[in-house]
Amino acid sequence: MATASTQTVDAPTQPGPRRRGLLARINFRQFGILAALVIIIVLFQVLTGGRLLMPGNVNNLIQQNAYVLILAIGMVMVIIAGHIDLSVGSVVAMVGAIAAIAMNQWGLPWYVAVVLSLVVGAVVGAWQGFWVAFVGIPAFIVTLAGMLLFRGLTLVLLTGGTISGLPDGFTAIGAGWLPPFLGYLGNWDALTLVLGAIACVLLIVQQLRTRATLRRLELPRELAWSFWLKNAIAVVAVMAVAFTIAAYNGTPIVLIILAVLVLAYTFVLNRTTFGRHIYAMGGNLFAAVMSGVKTKWVNFFIFVNMGVLAGLAAVVSTARAGGAVASAGQNYELDAIAAVFIGGAAVQGGIGTVVGAVVGGLVMGVLNMGLSILSVDAAWQMAIKGIVLLLAVAFDIFNKRRNGGV
Repeated sequence: MATASTQTVDAPTQPGPRRRGLLARINFRQFGILAALVIIIVLFQVLTGGRLLMPGNVNNLIQQNAYVLILAIGMVMVIIAGHIDLSVGSVVAMVGAIAAIAMNQWGLPWYVAVVLSLVVGAVVGAWQGFWVAFVGIPAFIVTLAGMLLFRGLTLVLLTGGTISGLPDGFTAIGAGWLPPFLGYLGNWDALTLVLGAIACVLLIVQQLRTRATLRRLELPRELAWSFWLKNAIAVVAVMAVAFTIAAYNGTPIVLIILAVLVLAYTFVLNRTTFGRHIYAMGGNLFAAVMSGVKTKWVNFFIFVNMGVLAGLAAVVSTARAGGAVASAGQNYELDAIAAVFIGGAAVQGGIGTVVGAVVGGLVMGVLNMGLSILSVDAAWQMAIKGIVLLLAVAFDIFNKRRNGGV
């Protein structure tokens, strides 16, 4: 009996090391892309002689890549569900043209033109979602047709020309900054520093709440040292960015838009029924149907959402450029798709995060800026980005095979 009692007490302690090992692997896989981003930043910071992280370049990195990050947030939901959207670049061009026409020719106020852009984006998304969800045509075909259709309509709307001279309130969305309401602390905009500190506090609170929930439910959670190290690095990174842009012109307006989108869509994917249904459909479509998921309507609203975000990206890119041009949006869909896959989304669907997509977009943005500062030819820039995308997907597949499909 004594021997049996000893075995009963000792048995539960055996999975401990294995569980910790599994948690370590999951942690490294989840944050490997962050490590890659840091390595790329350090590499280009050295190669450019410290020019990469100059305040003006960091500000430009945010403003120039905002459209990719906005599109990537919507694209990650499309890809998680097992689809693809090739039309977003053409949608950006067409909606940007409509916005410019609305302001310059129809005389609409700029804020009405912004709302109109989002509505047009939603209509475009509903059009494509109808064919995918209710007719059953593969998204690849529907959005390929959309890419041609909306690019053609852009040329019709602009007649091959350019519409410029947009209102200052509109252009500020993509190329403006928040006013320095709180004054300056030395050479730094105080408002930017306050916003950075608030972001750090909210990040820590959210991470602690998530950890407390896992503890209460007796679910596996990250090791304490890894948890605090990860959050310390995140806080340092956020405040470093805050101090850098505070030394330039302060907080870009588009950065606030991006922050709101990241928070909102992270909540949607992780905490809502709609988000769980997206993951379920991408993980196992048959099981999702058998579980009662209304897959047609979920698919429909995924594309409506993608259309709305494409409309927002159109507003940001048109405002940044200061006008609408027929060639706008070229290769935007490829940048967004690359960002999502570099950020850890699975090719077959079912896996991906909003934060991962944003980090993937930043990887692409840092590569673009670093190579541009080094005066690398545009052709070689494209080649290098292609190699990075291929290696990112190959690394993900290798990781899954090594971990037995985990």
